[in-house]
Amino acid sequence: MRFKAVAADYDRTLANDGQVSKKTLKMLVGVRESGRKLILITGREVESLGSVCPDLSFFDLIVAENGALLYWPSTGEEKPLCKIASAEFVEALKRSGANPLSVGRCVVATVRPYEVAAHEAARRLSLDLQVIFNRESVMVLPAGVDKGTGFRAALAELHLPSESVLGIGDGENDYAFLNFCGFSVAVANAIPRLKEQVHMVTSGKNGTGVVEVLQKLLEAEASFNLMSANLISPAVRRS
Repeated sequence: MRFKAVAADYDRTLANDGQVSKKTLKMLVGVRESGRKLILITGREVESLGSVCPDLSFFDLIVAENGALLYWPSTGEEKPLCKIASAEFVEALKRSGANPLSVGRCVVATVRPYEVAAHEAARRLSLDLQVIFNRESVMVLPAGVDKGTGFRAALAELHLPSESVLGIGDGENDYAFLNFCGFSVAVANAIPRLKEQVHMVTSGKNGTGVVEVLQKLLEAEASFNLMSANLISPAVRRS
């Protein structure tokens, strides 16, 4: 078995408008039943994810808050991977009028154009923070924390090598983990830049594209030729 796990983003990858279709959920069940691990890598906080995803137990492990938190759905255990959000920083963003504003275990999230206020607050408070974008979303985390670091922490917990993982995403923040996967896929609705950086682009959007790839994986991995499969079209291979 070449691919022992599948790692996927949630919004605009598995889900469309926050909802995962029944067909996509059925495919995720098939992945688990094939003996593979299923890892969710999302910018969402666990509570937010639970409000839109009907059953988190589909996943063996969840990397939440854009790489800052590991969450085990089977036990409810959490493992923060960085320091908690600074109360002073959060208050500074509130005073700037940032709205919406969400504070997780580690991440502070808002939307454009409040990245300007985030940069200013971090500078004034001498905090080593970074701003990460996902389309209009703005996520603030300690420098060096992203989906890539969370992905590697998840693999260490699951005792899996990165080359055994097939990864799927759609946004600029997803390349941080897709870059480490043995095979990387962007769904058809992904941003243009990501499509240029992955091994494969699906013909379908969101969960439909995910189903395309996983169906091929489950049908016959021995002859799983990702670059010539009829249902998916090739993108520029990474160097």
